[in-house]
Amino acid sequence: MTDEKQKSWQSVKEEALARIHSRRWKPGQLIPFEADLAEEFGCSRSTVNRALRALADEGLLDRRRKAGTRVPLYPARKATLSVPVIREDIIAKGYDYSYSLVSLEAEVPPTDVAVRLGWTAARQGLHIVGLHFANTSPYVIEDRWIDQNLADSSDVEAFSNLSPNEWLVTHVPFTAGTIAFSSLNADTQTARLLDCPSGAALFVIERTTRNNRRSITTVRLIFAPGYQIETSI
Repeated sequence: MTDEKQKSWQSVKEEALARIHSRRWKPGQLIPFEADLAEEFGCSRSTVNRALRALADEGLLDRRRKAGTRVPLYPARKATLSVPVIREDIIAKGYDYSYSLVSLEAEVPPTDVAVRLGWTAARQGLHIVGLHFANTSPYVIEDRWIDQNLADSSDVEAFSNLSPNEWLVTHVPFTAGTIAFSSLNADTQTARLLDCPSGAALFVIERTTRNNRRSITTVRLIFAPGYQIETSI
């Protein structure tokens, strides 16, 4: 394989994936060394390394220092989950979108929120609660804490009409984060905001993002009854 196309890391990845799927590289088997694959494919070792790292990130190869690279016995496929702009998500489903600010305060967060953000006990954050609508029906409550050093006074004013979800996606980059999924039964206030019965079962996403070691925001998204999440593997 010596043509230019086969020298790209994407094409090396495709060939390696084909060998995994065809069982040419069997589950549990060590695959050839990077230098040998580079010679076979007619590309650099760094190109092979990038292709194999991509497959390892997807759970299809197990790479261990000094132990080589092997096909795992039980591949763990990873789901791809994007961080959407809620407005675009609602519009893509064919609904009209609107947003309403419920509250905005600079205050000290509860202990569990401070722990997620890695903040000291007395540190204040910007606490914003907003409600997103699909047509005229409540869609999701956005209960968010933001490092207030990231937003100046004009940004804070903009939150009256612009959700912090959309502002963060377009203004503050992030490098990593954590996501947790859970459920809860609607209390009186949540039921009032989502216009659903008290005690209704609701789907919840909690997401915390950071830029390198600096925490940016943590959000609790509480969806109206009937919400369904989709992802790909």
